Amino acid sequence: MSSTIGQATTLVVRGVPSVADLPAAAWDALDHGPSPFLKSGFLRALEESGSIDPISAKGRGKRSGWNSVYLLAELDGRLVGAVPAFIKPHSYGEYIFDWGWANAAARAGLDYYPKLVVAAPATPATGKRILLAPDLGPLAGPIREALIGAVRSVAEDTSCSSIHWLFCTQDEQRHLEQLGFFPRASYQFHWHNAEPRYHSFDDFLAALSSRKRKQLKKERARAKAAIEGLRWIPGKELDQRALDDLDRFYRQTTDNHGGRDYLRPRFFHVLAESLPEAMQMVEVTREGKRIAGALFLESEQALYGRYWGTDVHVDLLHFETAYYAGIERAIDKQLPLFEAGAQGEHKLLRGFAPSPTYSAHWLRHPGLSAAIEDHTRREAAAVATEIAELAKLGPYKTGTTED
Repeated sequence: MSSTIGQATTLVVRGVPSVADLPAAAWDALDHGPSPFLKSGFLRALEESGSIDPISAKGRGKRSGWNSVYLLAELDGRLVGAVPAFIKPHSYGEYIFDWGWANAAARAGLDYYPKLVVAAPATPATGKRILLAPDLGPLAGPIREALIGAVRSVAEDTSCSSIHWLFCTQDEQRHLEQLGFFPRASYQFHWHNAEPRYHSFDDFLAALSSRKRKQLKKERARAKAAIEGLRWIPGKELDQRALDDLDRFYRQTTDNHGGRDYLRPRFFHVLAESLPEAMQMVEVTREGKRIAGALFLESEQALYGRYWGTDVHVDLLHFETAYYAGIERAIDKQLPLFEAGAQGEHKLLRGFAPSPTYSAHWLRHPGLSAAIEDHTRREAAAVATEIAELAKLGPYKTGTTED
């Protein structure tokens, strides 16, 4: 698909199935915002481990059900924009739950799958979904429109019932709403570094009410008393054994909590090769042995906690490893944001605030679309009320705001 914009410049939008087909340096130079989850290295780890699969010539991929097609916008041969899209026969690994929508479609005798999803696979983290070069000026608008049009074309060509932009930015949601997509509201618990910024964990504790401050101190003390040490290991220093342990911790957690291991074996090993600069492991030791750990990804603007696990049960160690250590690092690095994954109201009393997340949707069938859009409007009002009520229950001193 090609068009002429600006002063007779030619814009071409094309799709490629595999990360191997991406111009990695140019892709990574697009504006991703704080999130590292659409960097070529992260996508490469997903694909090479079999966690996602390139779309086939017949429009289907393999076992993962995340069948990729990457839309590239090129202006006179230069990559200026991109969208990662996935054709899916299921709704697993999305974290913006639409199983009820699929059931409603089935009751009406409609096919809900395949559907098209624009997201970071198996990763509930907000980030830009339309990646643009940072220097486009007035050309940004036409390039964005061309990419959205290309997403619609892929959905049409592959007989998808719907399009879902998941964990997009608020600005993207607003723009997509103007183009006929309907918004959906949800929320997670995020930790925000206060302004003026905290300079130590004690600064953060000082912002809490006395009772909550004592609780957090007790939790940290109990966890630390039960272990030998906790340290951060950069991705470039992770050896084979550490990566094996990360993989094992991840699978133990999914197995023990009835989850699904969306990340296939070798994901962590490839990630250490393809995106070491963003990768950090928290290692917990006792009696000279590594007993627990968690993966974090870090950019210049945010910290993301992922994939905690342990070989032994230690009271409160999850909070220390996955939450408090991350808060402490975000303060040390002066990062404004720490996201520790989806769900978990237990995060609220540990300094994480209810924070809106955004998605935008289009359904082909007009009747189903109207019914679901009406539901999401009522859902949005309930979500706003819930966020406001939860915010009142946070651990911060009365009259102090966390963000």
